[in-house]
Amino acid sequence: MSKVIIAWFRQDLRIRDNPVLAEVLRRDAAVLPVYIHAPEEDGAWAPGAASRWWLYHALAGLAGDLEALGLPLVIRRGSPEEALTSIVASMRGAGHPVDSVACARVYEPDRVQHDEQVREVLDEVGVGWWQGNASLLIEPEHVCNKSGDPFRVFTPFWKHLRGLPPEPPVAVDADRLEAPDHVPDSLALDDLELLPTRSWDDGIAAAWDPSPAGARTVLEDFVEERVTAYKRCRDVPGVNGTSRLSPYLHSGQVGPRQVWAAVHAAGGADNDGGFTFLSEVAWREFAYHLLHHFPRTTDEPMYEKYRDFPWAPDPQALQAWQKGRTGYPFVDAGMRQLWKTGWMHNRVRMVAASFLVKHLLQPWQDGARWFWDTLVDADLASNTMGWQWVAGSGADAAPYFRIFNPFGQGEKFDPDGDYVREFVPELAGLPDKYIHRPWEAPDEVLAKAGVVLGETYPEPIIEHRAGRQRALDALEATRQQAG
Repeated sequence: MSKVIIAWFRQDLRIRDNPVLAEVLRRDAAVLPVYIHAPEEDGAWAPGAASRWWLYHALAGLAGDLEALGLPLVIRRGSPEEALTSIVASMRGAGHPVDSVACARVYEPDRVQHDEQVREVLDEVGVGWWQGNASLLIEPEHVCNKSGDPFRVFTPFWKHLRGLPPEPPVAVDADRLEAPDHVPDSLALDDLELLPTRSWDDGIAAAWDPSPAGARTVLEDFVEERVTAYKRCRDVPGVNGTSRLSPYLHSGQVGPRQVWAAVHAAGGADNDGGFTFLSEVAWREFAYHLLHHFPRTTDEPMYEKYRDFPWAPDPQALQAWQKGRTGYPFVDAGMRQLWKTGWMHNRVRMVAASFLVKHLLQPWQDGARWFWDTLVDADLASNTMGWQWVAGSGADAAPYFRIFNPFGQGEKFDPDGDYVREFVPELAGLPDKYIHRPWEAPDEVLAKAGVVLGETYPEPIIEHRAGRQRALDALEATRQQAG
């Protein structure tokens, strides 16, 4: 083939359901797969440590899949404009001019702005530009309310989304993909320095299989074995009741169209569990809808009245929360699960986040940054929406006066204490009655369990009622200031 198209992989690290590769085949061109590591492109939201760990393994899996098809993955580092124009020049020098660069669309504000610069530079050197949707069910600008405005409430968004015809996964006949005769120089994957220099990732490695096969297995196991029970089990962190697809979706090792189609093919959409799960997929879509229309919300509250909220920044309180040493077992279990495995159960994410911004009055942006660095599924759209929801400052947010009771949530969703015992083992010997309220246990019970409050496990960093009242007082002050 004389025509060459650069397939620029980003957050679409897969071959199946990849619209970029489908476009290459449609144009009957040779494909040159390229990955460019450009953390500077993400501005203040460059990938965190856990995300980089996942990215390394996802790229290794993609490179392996491409190699099996006879396609090398060219890896570069630095400015996308410079990397792409260098590759174009190399191909031209070898007599294989590049027709165009094809890539999946991205939605992070800094990346969107950067893409315009890349497009302009490619145009200057006579190379075309094509983008497709690999990350969402529906592009954000194609979903609007009856007034033509963005949705700010999830329920009508979900109702509208359900009324749209679902797009099937994109068909890619991988056997038809052909490499060009010339392949430019490439870095080795290790040259990107994505893995930690000291070993802190053993727990993450034990918890996940970040390979293409791992992505397929997780999806297949969920739709075949757990989707029907999803509504009943999704809030119980001590059981395997969620899909655990989020990091694969973020990296693009599996696409939402594939997930949507798999649930329907298994008949999951016809029961409460499958319907509830699909609504969670729609929450992800809603997050991207909000990020697209309100890009400043990554760092600023959506509603102006929360701009001057009276936070009480306290580095020691923030660190106690980060380390899972708040004295509230359900919160601490979540934070330790996060540190150990790079992931936290969604119910516990809400409770832990609420505790930080409400009981402790720490800025939600500090929590968002910590999650960003420690989550293998750190996704700017979902992370932003989640923290603004908890803080009460974003679209469809929980009212600020909704303050989760950290031990009440534990008793409701971890009644036997299995989750706490797994991640806060120093409390494992306590009876179920006290596992979420160790400060109420009699001295003899604590002694028998080997618990010394303030030594082996901390006293609560703040009393629940005092923390709740302080949060309500801060809200009232904000309301009065807003008039």
